[in-house]
Amino acid sequence: ISQQRGNVTMKFLREQVTSICPGMTSVLSPCDVTTATSHCVCVCVMSYCWCVTVLYWVCDPQMIARGKNASDLFPAVVKNVACKNIEVKKLVYVYLVRYAEEQQDLALLSISTFQRGLKDPNQLIRASALRVLSSIRVTIIVPIMMLAIKEAASDMSPYVRKTAAHAIPKLYSLDPEQKDCLIEVIEKLLADKTTLVAGSVVMAFEEVCPERIDLIHKNYRKLCNLLIDVEEWGQVVIINMLTRYARTQFLNPNMNEDKEEKEKKKTEATAIVKRKPYVMDPDHRLLLRNTKPLLQSRNAAVVMAVAQLYFHLAPKAEVGVIAKALVRLMRSHSEVQYVVLQNVATMSIKRRGMFEPYLKSFYIRSTDPTQIKVLKLEVLTNLANETNISTILREFQTYIKSNDKDFVAATIQAIGRCATNIGEVRDTCLNGLVQLLSNRDELVVAESVVVIKKLLQMQPEQHSDIIKHMAKLTDNIQVPMARASILWLIGEYCEHVPKIAPDVLRKMAKTFTNEEDIVKLQIINLAAKLYLTNSKQTKLLTQYVLNLAKYDQNYDIRDRARFIRQLIVPTDKSGALSKYAKKLFLALKPAPVLESPFKDRDHFQLGSLSHLLNAKAGGYQVLPDWPEAAPDPSVRNVEVKESVRAVETVTARDRGPLGAPQNPRGARGPSSGEDVKKSEKKSKPRIGSSESESEEDNDSESESSESEEEESEEESEEETKKKKKVGNERLENTPCLAVHAVFTQPPPLPVSVPQTIIPSGNLKTYELLHRITGEGLSVEYCFSRQPFSPDPHMVAVKIQFTNSATSEAKSLHVEDAKLQSGMRIKEFPEIEVLPAGETVSVVMGIDFCDSTQAANFQLCTHTRKFFVSIQPPVGELMMPIFMTENEFKKEQGQLMGMNEITEKLTLEEKCQGEHAVVQRVTTAANLSRVPCGSDKECRFAGKTVTSGSLVLVSVVTKEDGAAQLTVNCEKMVIGTMLVKDILQALTQ
Repeated sequence: ISQQRGNVTMKFLREQVTSICPGMTSVLSPCDVTTATSHCVCVCVMSYCWCVTVLYWVCDPQMIARGKNASDLFPAVVKNVACKNIEVKKLVYVYLVRYAEEQQDLALLSISTFQRGLKDPNQLIRASALRVLSSIRVTIIVPIMMLAIKEAASDMSPYVRKTAAHAIPKLYSLDPEQKDCLIEVIEKLLADKTTLVAGSVVMAFEEVCPERIDLIHKNYRKLCNLLIDVEEWGQVVIINMLTRYARTQFLNPNMNEDKEEKEKKKTEATAIVKRKPYVMDPDHRLLLRNTKPLLQSRNAAVVMAVAQLYFHLAPKAEVGVIAKALVRLMRSHSEVQYVVLQNVATMSIKRRGMFEPYLKSFYIRSTDPTQIKVLKLEVLTNLANETNISTILREFQTYIKSNDKDFVAATIQAIGRCATNIGEVRDTCLNGLVQLLSNRDELVVAESVVVIKKLLQMQPEQHSDIIKHMAKLTDNIQVPMARASILWLIGEYCEHVPKIAPDVLRKMAKTFTNEEDIVKLQIINLAAKLYLTNSKQTKLLTQYVLNLAKYDQNYDIRDRARFIRQLIVPTDKSGALSKYAKKLFLALKPAPVLESPFKDRDHFQLGSLSHLLNAKAGGYQVLPDWPEAAPDPSVRNVEVKESVRAVETVTARDRGPLGAPQNPRGARGPSSGEDVKKSEKKSKPRIGSSESESEEDNDSESESSESEEEESEEESEEETKKKKKVGNERLENTPCLAVHAVFTQPPPLPVSVPQTIIPSGNLKTYELLHRITGEGLSVEYCFSRQPFSPDPHMVAVKIQFTNSATSEAKSLHVEDAKLQSGMRIKEFPEIEVLPAGETVSVVMGIDFCDSTQAANFQLCTHTRKFFVSIQPPVGELMMPIFMTENEFKKEQGQLMGMNEITEKLTLEEKCQGEHAVVQRVTTAANLSRVPCGSDKECRFAGKTVTSGSLVLVSVVTKEDGAAQLTVNCEKMVIGTMLVKDILQALTQ
């Protein structure tokens, strides 16, 4: 019975899962239920798989994208947000992002779960939690969202920081009053060196504070250099932003050419004297140089963004490089072609020579959509000149035979524009258009009439035969616009056809009541002009037409008839205007100029929606004009901190065996003060005669306020702070006191160094390469917990090589470092020879970017390469700092809430003493002891090596071995991992 039930259950499960998620069938197929126990297991498996399958079905992004509504299941799905299974939690977050805005009340009930998700060790869960939190559009949780975004902006994961940048515009649209706080977060994220974050934070900048151009100054060069590695979407955003930035910070590279065009009337000599040579700003050149390779991008949007940047920013001689890339895009989909051709049509008006070599690429194919054909016609017309006009006209003759009537009409208009722009082919074009008047297609004839009318206005005297020919067409052409154009031509040039014009008016008077409004207006105009020039033959006809118009249904026609009657027919009541009737109606009119509809579109930024629509779209930012004078370029200079330079100047004999200063920070014992005095004595001969001057300077500086010295302390991130009481003055202790004395030469002072700043505990050694794997070469490493002098933001790693082989090892060095984004490595100097049986130690620096991810690289000898990796414990990513009890309490008060993690534990008998607690905590983490007035509390302080984020640890012991561990850290992930390591150290 159990076997039968189990088989039935499995069959039911397989059928249900197959109907919903076919991919799950393979998971269930191998199951064979034969016993009652396996039946129970089957039921459990069925429940779990059913839950996951239903969540997969409900939360499937494809299903949501298809528009299927699953909002009714929100209460059931939201309960699973507390599930510990990562895959289930991901699916739930996908669902919540979609429906959180619709079900705000239910989403608010789970907000505490989202906040816990922000502390999850998995970066995907942290990012998803922030994404859901920012999707709940309720004003009451704005402070929570703000705090979550600030925390995520400092997260060790670039993906979470990217998500924080995406959440900024959402919060700004919900509560614009948070703009100042969001700008601070944007400024912090703009300084991020990871390519994953760059595009997102620039998008947030464009949405929240595009006017704050000062935020870009310090990050301009970094953005230019990162551009090639940013994702494609981010490249488009950054390039568009840098285009506007460059228009405000650099001079116009074509300024001299523009001035020459404006000063054509002046003598050439005077223009040369006044012209100033243009020198391009190096930052301007940096932008053009770093964006040029992106013209080969596979993404059409990136190529278009670079093209508009070059068009708006590059010298005329360099703009031509974008033509080939844009022509390449014309082989893409029709939607891409449409956008590209819109921009090419605008560019070809001012930069005609740029696209002339690619003329044949704009020839029209029979498979092109109509809108693509019209745009290609526009480009061909813009590129037409005396050299290629014959080729283009032959191409146009072929297009006129097309079955696409709209395309044929556009071709006829293009011929008219070519005739207007190039006088040498005007007669040829006019004769060709006249031949089209005999075409069987009425639309072709009508469009030809309209174009001919515009061309005849340029030289009407020479083409009276054409006017007569067109007058005969009034019986056949029925298109209103064409009939109106013919009547306008006859009325305007009635003196050239005095015999035909009255007869045309007679025919039009017969059909007046059946004509369209536009034709009726031109009949009235024709009657008025003929009345003024040939009143004997047309007086009665004119009165008849005016009487018909007087009772027309259209009020425009009635008003026009009354106005003209009073103007041309003199009566006792007619005013003074009747005397000037001939001048009003028969005045010479300027010939129309056939211009491209894309002529004035360049005031919109190319590639934008506003340019495509030829109207300002919502959110469009106007492209600034070039400045008259060059702004200060020094605003883009990034200052190098003085403390870093001081560390780099430490000489070899001042260093210890690992390359670190012989007086490390916070050396305990009285010897540190003696070493300072000795170093001062040694440095006196170097100073020479300047000793007395330096002493006088120090005497004068001793009266300065503490504020200046506090500012210098903030600039020295790699240094720890020491409190020295000399009168009322606070001095700063640099990493190498001897070198500091050489450069500043202070008078000998008693130095009191706190004995709690250096952590106690032995350094743990790790194996990097076993001697068997390394063929006799064994390598071990440890984290020396000393400052790495070449770069204070790197962790110093001491590596010890031991050659156990019988032969010497040569050329020991590091190659092919494979690091995660943001990580850096400083290799140790190459070891040329390591004799057999010898041991040598070196120091290398690694910037782990405040993460515990491994640094992978190859350790090479002259014969072999070994793949090795160094993975740091979280406690080695920190450096100790000195802090008073009051400062500790103040900083701890600011790192509450989500930045505080508290755990209760029970200490073993061996670990219940204060000394044992301090030893185990400092062994687990590179922290310094903070003075405390209580015997039952131990406090420790430090900061992360890379970012300088504060880390505070306190252990409060109670009776019976009970204790409470509290970690306050700006980075929640580091705090979580540190709690685990310290708990393990205290409970072992």
